[in-house]
Amino acid sequence: MAYSELIKNFSRIRDYMRDFYVYGFKRRREYDAKSARSYDNERRRIESWIGDYMAFRQDSDGKSVFISIDSRSIIRNPLFKAFKAKSFTAKDIMLNFFLLDALNIDVSYTVSELVDRFYDEYAAMLEHPLAIDESTVRLKLREYEKLGLLISEKRGKQLFYRLSPDDAPLPEWGDALAFFSEEDPLGVIGSFLLDKLDKMPEHFRFKHHFILHALESEVLCGLIFAIGEQRLAEIEIYSQRRGRALSRTITPLKILISTQGGRRYLLAHARSTAPPATPPAAPPASKTSESGGRMELYRLDSIKAVKLRGIDESFCTLQQNAVSFMSNLWGVSTGKYTGLDHIEMTIRVGQGDEHIPARMEREKRCGRVEALGDGLHRFTADAYDAAEMLPWLRTFIGRIVSLECSNKYVRETFLSDLRAMEALYGNEGSAE
Repeated sequence: MAYSELIKNFSRIRDYMRDFYVYGFKRRREYDAKSARSYDNERRRIESWIGDYMAFRQDSDGKSVFISIDSRSIIRNPLFKAFKAKSFTAKDIMLNFFLLDALNIDVSYTVSELVDRFYDEYAAMLEHPLAIDESTVRLKLREYEKLGLLISEKRGKQLFYRLSPDDAPLPEWGDALAFFSEEDPLGVIGSFLLDKLDKMPEHFRFKHHFILHALESEVLCGLIFAIGEQRLAEIEIYSQRRGRALSRTITPLKILISTQGGRRYLLAHARSTAPPATPPAAPPASKTSESGGRMELYRLDSIKAVKLRGIDESFCTLQQNAVSFMSNLWGVSTGKYTGLDHIEMTIRVGQGDEHIPARMEREKRCGRVEALGDGLHRFTADAYDAAEMLPWLRTFIGRIVSLECSNKYVRETFLSDLRAMEALYGNEGSAE
């Protein structure tokens, strides 16, 4: 019989799936957060959802389990199953069927009227007596209203509830939902809607499909609500360096998604606990704001929880600052200080290599490209951390005439890599 126990705490399951089967590849004996029995229980639960996509490796250190998926061969992201494994109490289930049966689109009821209907029409059908009070029903009605299942209307001092009209012809949206569920950052919503269809559309396959980030959907949803409502948020971040969770109060501003690896980041304004004694001299698009906080980037997979707080009255100003901040951002590193690294690279382009300047123009990000004549082209940029450019700069080896950077580490690292390559391959000449 399949292991089908449901769960209440999704964040714990997300940690297991991410740390063991996505990033960590941990073995059973390496798990020290709880007992080995807890590890076995969670492993069996996860295998019931994604068992067809799991593999293991056996070596002298033991057995390690991991996810093994060819994204081109799957129609639906299997990790969405984790979001559909939520448990309910007996009273939750009873109230679900009672409320959806008692309510309808045309007639509205108050909380007290619904409680009376329960005892008059439904309680007698139960094998074992069950008591419900108005506060329990009111909480459940509010929960369903947030989900969009119900509509409330205030008449005088009382709230009346009725079912939301269901006008959406889902089958007509089947193809759109199938694409949305796999391509959108919050595709889990489309996955839930697809479960309502009788037949699953099978038109789409994705060569570069970053399915593992589905586990961040709950966190992403909370951040999007915070951005849409211009709210502060309290986030809980797990610090690998400190080995514990940290709490930060921030204003979420933008969600950034890497087109190379699919990894997602939050750009936020982090509030400082105390203003600096001497504010640093900051260039345009500085990381430091007038309020004493600073722009920071957080990996979504390091955020464990999001709690919405009050409205941030400075949200519009901070979003404008975020746009200015991103104008000097090459990747996701904000560097170690508030200044900018200035970098200049000149390359020589021969006849027939006109695609090289076109590529530089396409990939320049926050930089600028200008033609100097005689086949020379210069790339110039001011970025928070020019060291992030090193992998890109190396792709022009053989064409580079000069490379200068205000951050000496960048040029020294580039030249030392060239010397190491020269020593490895025994080429004549020198890297200068």
